[in-house]
Amino acid sequence: MPINASLFAAIIPMLLYLLIIWRMDKYDREPFQFLLLHFLWGAFGAIVLGLIGSLALESFTGYNNDGESRDSLIQTILFAPVSEEIAKGVFLLWTVNSRKFDNITDGLVYGGAIGLGFGMTENFTYYITYGDSFSSWIFLVFVRSGFSAVMHCISTATFGAFLGMSKFNLSSYKRILPFIGISLAIFFHLMWNLSVSFSSTFLLGFIFMLFLIAYFFQLFRYVLKQEKKVIEHELLEESDLINLPKEHILILSSPLRFKKGWIEERIRKNYFRAAIRLAFKKMQSKNSTGYLKVSYDYEVEQLRNLIKNYLTVDQIA
Repeated sequence: MPINASLFAAIIPMLLYLLIIWRMDKYDREPFQFLLLHFLWGAFGAIVLGLIGSLALESFTGYNNDGESRDSLIQTILFAPVSEEIAKGVFLLWTVNSRKFDNITDGLVYGGAIGLGFGMTENFTYYITYGDSFSSWIFLVFVRSGFSAVMHCISTATFGAFLGMSKFNLSSYKRILPFIGISLAIFFHLMWNLSVSFSSTFLLGFIFMLFLIAYFFQLFRYVLKQEKKVIEHELLEESDLINLPKEHILILSSPLRFKKGWIEERIRKNYFRAAIRLAFKKMQSKNSTGYLKVSYDYEVEQLRNLIKNYLTVDQIA
């Protein structure tokens, strides 16, 4: 197949998936440029780092992918999940300390973006290497776009979610959460590679992926529900502090905030964005110590003053 067709088939589905997971973040959507940065890390940086990791594992263990079926299976089933998930996830260790990473959903979105970028590049290499006929190329596009790349997305998104859980948690077990997250990511990857490595278990791989996709949407749904609770709880405290109308709180935590008429239209978008951001910053402050807590407290006061100004404008109007 022409390289242009393979490039198109590799890029377009991943960008569509990226747009979907970005839009799934209902309350505090991430800057799309920052999301693209993660996508590009997956597409280039993680690919190179993952390859280096695989070569290092080969050298350390003595299992070289030299055509022997046993060595090839070890590469596919063990080395690839370990080296690739670490390569994808290492970027999130930087992201989690960014101020843009302010809720657990961010871990899902940024991790998913990295996985999709990785899947895009990996898909392209498979299309041009193994798509030697139209039928084989179509089969590869179907399997890799619908399943393999999605596996990369879900695996790294899971690690990102556990990093978020660790960041916004003061309990003693917070330190083990990232290890649980990366272990799950490697396990998902390993199970997919294992199942599709044998013709007898190929169908089980697709069934496993259907469950994995269902798990991802349920995880996203659960995290969004938790964010809704955070918004309502934190803003309820503001009803006395800054006279935030209680009737606004249920609107702010629901799709009703996108409708006109409940507040002065020219401030509506800025108002609900500031209110949601205030809720998340308060949550971050409560789960931080030292300099970070002081910094978050300062942002909380800034947002309170901003919301007071918006409410004044609404009353005048």
